[in-house]
Amino acid sequence: MEENTVVTPDEAKTFTQDEVNAIVTKRLAQEKAKYEGFDELKAKAEKYDSLEEANKSDLQKAAERIAALEAELDSKRKTEEVRAIREKVAKELNIPANLLTADTEEACIEQANAIKEYATPNYPNVRDAGEVTGTARADTRTQFADWASQAFN
Repeated sequence: MEENTVVTPDEAKTFTQDEVNAIVTKRLAQEKAKYEGFDELKAKAEKYDSLEEANKSDLQKAAERIAALEAELDSKRKTEEVRAIREKVAKELNIPANLLTADTEEACIEQANAIKEYATPNYPNVRDAGEVTGTARADTRTQFADWASQAFN
């Protein structure tokens, strides 16, 4: 029927229960035909999704493994670089490399110089006779006489 057409009670068609059942069955069959194979497609889609999820997790695992290996490699490179810097500075400044703990060449040089300064004794320069160098003193006899006069007076 068209939208603009007015149906009068005389023109209205009446259906028996069998006719209504046949119409409903026909419509249901048409709707069912539209979705024929839907369950099979749904099962395939679910299988695809699960495989994709499994592959995704494998990819994620691989990506995590790659990231861990890259981090380990970077750590080893950094350790080797620091070791080489320490050995270079130790050789140049003639100190043991195991005393250096800094990570950069500048810091290692500064640390090595501090170690050398600390390790160098600051004793006065004394000759075997006990005379301090750089002082103009008399001979040993005069020095002993000076000491004795200071000690016994």
